[in-house]
This record gives sequence, structure tokens and C-alpha cells, in this order.
Amino acid sequence: MRILLLVGLGGAFGSMARYLISGWVQSLIPRPIFPFGTLVVNVVGCFVIGLLSYLADTRQALSPEIRTFLMLGILGGFTTYSTFGNETMNLWRDGQTALGLGNIAAQLLFGLTAVWLGRVVGHFIWR
Repeated sequence: MRILLLVGLGGAFGSMARYLISGWVQSLIPRPIFPFGTLVVNVVGCFVIGLLSYLADTRQALSPEIRTFLMLGILGGFTTYSTFGNETMNLWRDGQTALGLGNIAAQLLFGLTAVWLGRVVGHFIWR
């Protein structure tokens, strides 16, 4: 039950942060036709999970409970794979096939790069 509460509490914080940050990023772009807010949230989440996983894997710096709270809870609520899928389908529905494919490519490329970069930064900070 304690683990479930950690995931739920972290998820609530992550979801609120996602809503605020994604909305803020979208508001910076006049007449946005691309879901930049979701992209930014997912890339930031990928970077942070890369950094935390480096700490957890190489330094044992995170207890299982903290790892669950941060990675499954906060970052699980923060990143938005379902939103990414829905926004991509909406782009296709609206005849924006190139933007839909661009969204897929950007999420994959930038997300994987951010996880790798988070691990690299973690290595340099805590080596």
C-alpha cells in the first residue's frame, strides 16, 4: 500500500507539472500548429529519467522507495506518451501528415537523446 501511495502522490505532482509546463510552452508560440509543449515535457522527462537511472544504477543513490516515487510516480505522471499519440492522430486527422510524422520522429529522436544525455551528465557529475 505504501508503494501505491508513493506512485499516486508522485503521479499527481508530475501531472500538475506537465499541465503547467506544457501549457506554458504552447503559450509562448503564436498560433501553434505543432505540439511543442508535449515534446518539451517528454524530452525533459527523458533527460531526468536518464540522470536518475544513472544515479540509481551506478551509485545506488536512490532507495527503492525514492526511485519508485520519482521514476514511476513523478516522471510517469509528467511524461505524456498517450498525449503524444493522440496529438499525432489529430495531426493526421487534420491532414497534417508531415507534421504527424515529424512529431513521431522528434519524440523518438529527442527522447532517446535526452535519456542518453541525462546519463552522460550524471556520469560527469558523479564520477
